Amino acid sequence: MEQLLMQINQLANKSKKEGLSSAEKERQVELRQMYLNLFRGSLDDILLNTTVYDSTGADVTPVALKNKQTKPTIQVIKMEQWEDEIK
Repeated sequence: MEQLLMQINQLANKSKKEGLSSAEKERQVELRQMYLNLFRGSLDDILLNTTVYDSTGADVTPVALKNKQTKPTIQVIKMEQWEDEIK
């Protein structure tokens, strides 16, 4: 993830200073999309493991979230795959 962000920032800095070639612009879009996919995946994992309680201690987790929590979902993100793509 750090390498991914480092490459995104390098391209952003280069874009500001001297501009990017069309290939670099495409690569920048790809890297940003990879980052968003990783971020969204981790956010989903956090939310799927969250329970909301009110001040009395009653479970007030939204029904839609409870439904997603009860469905068996397996999402495997192999960091090696992402790291290979950003090199």
